[in-house]
Formats: sequence, structure tokens, C-alpha cells
Amino acid sequence: MTSTLDRIAPRDIAAEVPARLSLTPKTTLAGQLDGAWWPHSRDLEAELPPLVAALQEPWGRITRVTVNPARWPVVPRRVAVDGRVLHVGWFAEQDADKLILLAYAVGRWDLLVIPPETDPVAAARLMAAAAIPGSVLTAGVLMANEAVIGRGIRDARRREATWESEGGACMSPFGNPMGRNALPPPTKGWR
Repeated sequence: MTSTLDRIAPRDIAAEVPARLSLTPKTTLAGQLDGAWWPHSRDLEAELPPLVAALQEPWGRITRVTVNPARWPVVPRRVAVDGRVLHVGWFAEQDADKLILLAYAVGRWDLLVIPPETDPVAAARLMAAAAIPGSVLTAGVLMANEAVIGRGIRDARRREATWESEGGACMSPFGNPMGRNALPPPTKGWR
């Protein structure tokens, strides 16, 4: 018996689904980041048009984007967006988890880039943290903090699973589970 799987190309997904963004509210508090972006894939040519379209209203016409090539398998020099050209540059010195957007004579915005394979709960935490006005946390620090939080959650789940698989058994001082037959026999006066 054979089965056929429909594979949807990253470009098809990006074209149909709006950009997943979380932006800082407009305040006078300047922070390290202006929000977060959670792309659907690592294909910049497919992911940048929906991102730029989503930012057109709040930020104006984005003309240039810079990335660190460590997170993107291919970095195109130009990307077509709504009949115009978006220039893409890369800098190895730039934080690998950050995307910089530039608008001609308007300004610069820095976004945390959440890896596409990130768990939705972790992505939600990162998007919320990156959108805090006036935050001094950089993209690298946020990603490192999330790695620690994720590791703590995985460890807690593993300990709970171990507890459950042992039937919630008590442990001996030597680290071995103790069953009911390991307890001393009941005597008069001891319950």
C-alpha cells in the first residue's frame, strides 16, 4: 500500500498566511527591540513580502532589510515586494536572532526573529517579551532566556513522567524506588 503526501512549499504558505508579528506599542520608551517576527520558514524570498506588507501601515515603505546569514540558508540580494524591489543585506556581525528594517528617511526598526520550528507556546512568550516598551533585553538574551525556560519545562515534565511511571513511589536513600513491601511490617502501636 502506498500513500501520497501533499507537500506545501514554504512560498505557498507564506503567500497565503499573514505575517506573525508582535510590535511594541507607540511610546516614548525606546528599547532594544521594536517587536518580534515569527516566520513560517527559512525562505527569506517567500517570508519578506508578507512581513513588509504587514508593516506598510504602521511604519511606512520599507526599503532595506539586513540579516545575519547564520539563520538563513539563502540570502537574496533583492526581493520583489508589490511591484518594487526590497534590498536585502547581510552582516555576520549582526545579532543572528535579529532582523533590521530600514525605511528611506523614516527610520530603523529591529525585530527579534523567532525560528520557524519554535513551539507555539515558546514563540508566544518570546513575542510578548520582545514587545515590552523600553526593554533593555537584546534578541540574543531573549533567545538564551527562552532556551533556559524551555530546558526547565522539559526537565519538570521529565521528572513528573518519571514520578508517574514509578507509580508515585517513594525513593530509598540509595535512589531506588521503594514499594509497599519495603516498609516495615505493622506492629502494635504503629499505624
